[in-house]
Amino acid sequence: MFRYFSTNYVWNLSVNLAIEMGARIGEIEEMCGPLQEAAKQPDAEGTRAFREAWVKLADRLCSLAEEDEARGRLLSAGEKYKRASIYLMTCERLQAHDAPGRIELYRRALSTFLKGIELLGENCERVSIPYGNSHLSGLFVKAKGDGKRAPLLVQVNGLDSTKELKYLVGLPAWLAARGISSLIVDQPGSGEALRLEGLTAVYNSEVWASKVVDWLETRDDVDPKRIGMEGVSLGGYYCPRAVAFEPRFACGVVWGANHDWRDVQKKRLQREGNFPVPHYWKHVCWVWGAKDIDDFMHIAEDVHLDGVLDRIKVPFLVTHGEKDSQIPLAWAHRTYEQLVNSPKRELKIFTDREGGVQHSSFDNSINAGQYIADWVAETLGGHTAL
Repeated sequence: MFRYFSTNYVWNLSVNLAIEMGARIGEIEEMCGPLQEAAKQPDAEGTRAFREAWVKLADRLCSLAEEDEARGRLLSAGEKYKRASIYLMTCERLQAHDAPGRIELYRRALSTFLKGIELLGENCERVSIPYGNSHLSGLFVKAKGDGKRAPLLVQVNGLDSTKELKYLVGLPAWLAARGISSLIVDQPGSGEALRLEGLTAVYNSEVWASKVVDWLETRDDVDPKRIGMEGVSLGGYYCPRAVAFEPRFACGVVWGANHDWRDVQKKRLQREGNFPVPHYWKHVCWVWGAKDIDDFMHIAEDVHLDGVLDRIKVPFLVTHGEKDSQIPLAWAHRTYEQLVNSPKRELKIFTDREGGVQHSSFDNSINAGQYIADWVAETLGGHTAL
């Protein structure tokens, strides 16, 4: 794990995620160099300074991109907008949910990301999935191939990730090269669903996952018999739960097992394990629609997989980083052990040899992510060689 700040795990996590999304180390140094003292300050003061530094560089990149556009250099402009969006979404993720200007910052990150990928002509389509009286927003990435109905992997967030973050880390591109399409979704409790639609998380993830499958079945470029699901971090709970109760999923993958999130919360109340974001308890109350910590802890009692996984009768891959400091490795073993009816279950622990040993491989995602992509391709009928 790259530790830019000596005492601040949350900021180091954010810097590592930014690098995995495509940040440049020289720009990381420019933004973070002046922040060493701020990293030691309380959450509100520190995150304000972090935001100012990262937005300042994003502003400059956008200004440079506008100059490129004026000269018809649209590919260069697209790269700058895309990188600016990384810096905007990184500092937005650290803000308290009610921080002044957070929603405006989030909207700007979205629009900057979309402008970047549009100018670059990337294989990424913004889509909207009906969900009750609202909708879920997603990014659709098509498999490379002959245009026939392709297998697809639905990919869902954890507690504090977004569909753009997951797209930029690279799994959808790695899958596309292997003949697998992707749908990355901001499910309730994450991304646009939470920030713009007010949709909070629910423990029974099959409720929204089934609506996603319904929508995918209407597309003529998706093979409805070969739809799998992957979840990262807290998605390591959402995904197995959804696959257990939605029989149309053809396989499941967790990138970071999260078998018993209620236990993790109890440990965090005792200050065991690292927090993923500042303002943690306010953040989880926001995500889950809880009025206070007691209410949240009551909700969290349902967020576990005991008594669920024996319902899964499709292939399932459980992955975990050997040195995960947020979610104990033991929970990966528990998930694997309870997949007793899966016809093809696998437990893959990422070690120093492969890299990706931290939580959901945020420290080095490419080898872990391509391992997942290969497994999915082998399971859903893609390919692992040209």
